[in-house]
Amino acid sequence: MTVLDARALNRATLARQLLLERADLPVFDAVAHLCGMQAQEPQEPFVGLWSRLRGFAPAALDDLMTTRRVVRTHLMRRTVHLVTADDVLAWRARHGAMLRQRVLGVYRRELDGVDLDELAAAARAVLADEQPRTMPELGRTLAAQWPAAGPRALGEVVMAALVPMVQLPPRGLWRRNAGARTVPLSSWLGREIDPPAPAGSDPVGEALIVRYLAAFGPATVADLRAWCGLAGLPAAVAAIRERLITYRDEHGRELLDLPDAPRPDPDTPAPVRFLPAFDNAILGYHDRGRIIDHAHRGLSVAGERVVLVDGRVAATWTVDAGTVRVSPLRRLSRAERTEVGEQGRELTLFLSGCP
Repeated sequence: MTVLDARALNRATLARQLLLERADLPVFDAVAHLCGMQAQEPQEPFVGLWSRLRGFAPAALDDLMTTRRVVRTHLMRRTVHLVTADDVLAWRARHGAMLRQRVLGVYRRELDGVDLDELAAAARAVLADEQPRTMPELGRTLAAQWPAAGPRALGEVVMAALVPMVQLPPRGLWRRNAGARTVPLSSWLGREIDPPAPAGSDPVGEALIVRYLAAFGPATVADLRAWCGLAGLPAAVAAIRERLITYRDEHGRELLDLPDAPRPDPDTPAPVRFLPAFDNAILGYHDRGRIIDHAHRGLSVAGERVVLVDGRVAATWTVDAGTVRVSPLRRLSRAERTEVGEQGRELTLFLSGCP
């Protein structure tokens, strides 16, 4: 079986994440291809798309959110993601058990003795008026019936797990600062989420595997689960294995992939790219060694914005007085410093709103 080393995996990741060459894609198609974008920091997806798309205009993403074609919602790993309306409707039921489990892992003591089905029904009754609410507002209302649980636990378990919700614009719009006000996903989109599949079948899991590999592969089953947080994926892999091809990594682990997906030559030059906080190009794997050194792995969960040099995390970046500032993690060559500087200046212009 063919072995793919870390550099081969790196170049495949960059190609599929639209980081090897900026793509001429509509913003909607890019968000769909990437299986959504992590977005708990509301402005970060704009940088992620600027680094991936040629001529990206923030107004295009704003338009997708205000016209309800793209939404902000809790999904993969119980984090807020920017996903297409079609994807969240198709995927949300499959994520339901994981979302409950992860919220209960945080609030198990507070929610002890609370019937979650009763809580969900009570929350839906409150939300039936379709008035936007914050998580604390909903929690305080429900605490009248479950005072021992407390508003925070009640609000979060409902909004992040029990009732599919969407965060409304202007939160998440370009250069706008707004709190998270939410309504049920069904009222915002005018459609209910797709029902769960019959027992013994997992069409959503199978579809997620194909979509994930197109945007992140080649990858292990552990990588797949680290991206989405879902259980039961080995059975879905088994159901579609004849459609996949396999490799091994340098540690002997099986890598799954799609036959026609890009796997560039490992010597393909990789341009400098600036990534936003919590970008899935890094977080979308259990083994992130293909793109970030183990010594710097903590940066990926600490909210640091990073710079890719030759395809790997080599610096962090911040914005100081409107200017992008770069802090190298290793010694950069003169050519690398020049390219980082050029991209940093372009990003400064983008963030300032200059053409």
